[in-house]
Amino acid sequence: MNEIRISSALEQIRNLSVAAGSNVPEVASEGIDFGSILKQTINDVNEKQKVARNMKAAFEGGDKTMNLAEVMVASQKADVSFKGMLQVRNKLVEAYKDVMNMPM
Repeated sequence: MNEIRISSALEQIRNLSVAAGSNVPEVASEGIDFGSILKQTINDVNEKQKVARNMKAAFEGGDKTMNLAEVMVASQKADVSFKGMLQVRNKLVEAYKDVMNMPM
């Protein structure tokens, strides 16, 4: 399908949706910065790990305000976040390898 046919199809869909009374969001003119999203996510994972580490240390030190259940939940949140980030990293490496192995 060429670009003209795609554009006309999109225009027809917009016209039909306006006629039906729904709003079709316009395509954003500026893209989302993947690097900043990735950096923010890494910082969030790091922060969760720091919180879990501090809670563990406080609980082990005998802090009476620390509840074992809260410490375990924070630890599991940090673990799940880290494993998710690890999977994202693995997919990015795999995609990079696929692109690098493409014939020119």
